[in-house]
Amino acid sequence: MRHQAAQAQERALAADLWEETGYVFTKPTGQPLVPNTDYHHWKELLRDAKVGERRLHDARHTAATVLLLLEVPERTVMSIMGWSSTAMAARYQHVTDRIRRGVAGRVDGLLWAPPDDAANEDDETPEVA
Repeated sequence: MRHQAAQAQERALAADLWEETGYVFTKPTGQPLVPNTDYHHWKELLRDAKVGERRLHDARHTAATVLLLLEVPERTVMSIMGWSSTAMAARYQHVTDRIRRGVAGRVDGLLWAPPDDAANEDDETPEVA
């Protein structure tokens, strides 16, 4: 409904330039979107940033992995990425060395607390068998 309202505003703004095509997603004048426009914008962005050749689809993997690095809750990631299934996280989010090192550091700190924290170990530190 929000999209329909926005498109109605575009239609009014375009006035005589509006072309009624019946498409849901259009250019501001009602014409159909060109499917490879994103591709061309992506290539231009890579060129401008002086970054080597990358597939546009790889950006989705990067975005999902960055959200994992930021420890964004899975439901929020699903909303941002447009996923309806948590299975997509397994496909797009990649566990990096940085994540592994972070987990290892937390485990290390939990199991091998510094000696000055020995007085606080009563309830917090699990016993190691």
